[in-house]
Amino acid sequence: MKITLYALTSAILLLSPPANAGSEEIAILEGLNKTTGRVFKLEVAMGSSITWGKLEISPTRCLKAAPEQLPENATFLEVRETTRPPQSDPLFRGWMFSSSPSLSSLEHPIYDIIVLDCYSGSKAEAQPEVLVEPLPPVESNQ
Repeated sequence: MKITLYALTSAILLLSPPANAGSEEIAILEGLNKTTGRVFKLEVAMGSSITWGKLEISPTRCLKAAPEQLPENATFLEVRETTRPPQSDPLFRGWMFSSSPSLSSLEHPIYDIIVLDCYSGSKAEAQPEVLVEPLPPVESNQ
């Protein structure tokens, strides 16, 4: 019940933001490959698509709360598997929230995706890209 109330409150706040909050141009997502344990930072411009592993990720809207409000980012995503026919239903289509990743999440046996941030950038920066963050060194106890 609390989660539903929180989700409803968040949706109302994000869908009717004050004048100084609004729609951003670039969504920053974090992807986890559960098989390899590698974490990827994904930056995707609104209206474009990015292929990561066997997933095609297409954000259409990214909202950021005003600075005086609680920190919140919400992205409307459509996620499809590239191995399926293009006319098939998407694996995920809906809003993802940075403050509550489990509230609305992608159900996939290999991949997890969460929203980190939304920001505005120049058109030169708005190219889809995948940034690989190196894993920390493993310490041996020998």
